[in-house]
Amino acid sequence: MSAGHAGTLSARYIAGASPVHRLAPQVKLVGVLTFALVVVATPVEAAWAPAVYAGDLLLVLGVAAVAGVAPARLARGLVVEVPFVAFAVLLPFVARGPRVEVFGLSLSENGLATGGGILAKATIAVLAATVLAATTEPRELLRGLERLRLPQLLVQILMFMIRYADVVGGELQRMRVARESRGFRSGGLRGLRVMAATAGALFVRSYERGERVHLAMLSRGYGGRLPTGPAAAVDPRAWAVALTLPLAAAAVLLAGMLLG
Repeated sequence: MSAGHAGTLSARYIAGASPVHRLAPQVKLVGVLTFALVVVATPVEAAWAPAVYAGDLLLVLGVAAVAGVAPARLARGLVVEVPFVAFAVLLPFVARGPRVEVFGLSLSENGLATGGGILAKATIAVLAATVLAATTEPRELLRGLERLRLPQLLVQILMFMIRYADVVGGELQRMRVARESRGFRSGGLRGLRVMAATAGALFVRSYERGERVHLAMLSRGYGGRLPTGPAAAVDPRAWAVALTLPLAAAAVLLAGMLLG
């Protein structure tokens, strides 16, 4: 599976030889998940929470610098955070409780604290996931999930989703070129009807392709599991390196609780 397939899912792999790249995928997955849990555990109402968020952000940016992940790549990864941003911006206006004037607007103090906490936590977690995606090939991520005992069926669904995202995208692109070559211009009810027909045709073609792939797999002896090689043993030092990030975040959280 090439890195191009990952591009469809906004998870572009950046080749490199940094210590982060060299870690086993299951080790990185556990490290990022544990780090995210520590970040989420920070109480949003605490006065010292912003300092903890700043410390966690510096930790993630430090790992990104070690891995050679450019700021532009990190910024592109934040696109998935848009729903959290919209919710966080809306919360100070609709939340109840004591109000405060900010630039002539009456905002809820609790809403500001909660919205800011949600936005900070989402940003830090998304940045950590972006570093993971940028330093691990999609195929290796799936292997890591498998070695962490994720159900085999879920791993296969994810594998085919990544593998055929570009295939379906290419099919959609060819259909768009075919429409435009026939003089189609989107707009009005006619444009909606054509787009609906295109979506239906794309679904049918994708379904038929899936059926053909499944039959081909069955003819080659597929019995519900894909062949996998033996899992290599992970050096305990790799676990120590991967857990440095969540342990550092836990230390920042503990310091904030004690000093706050």
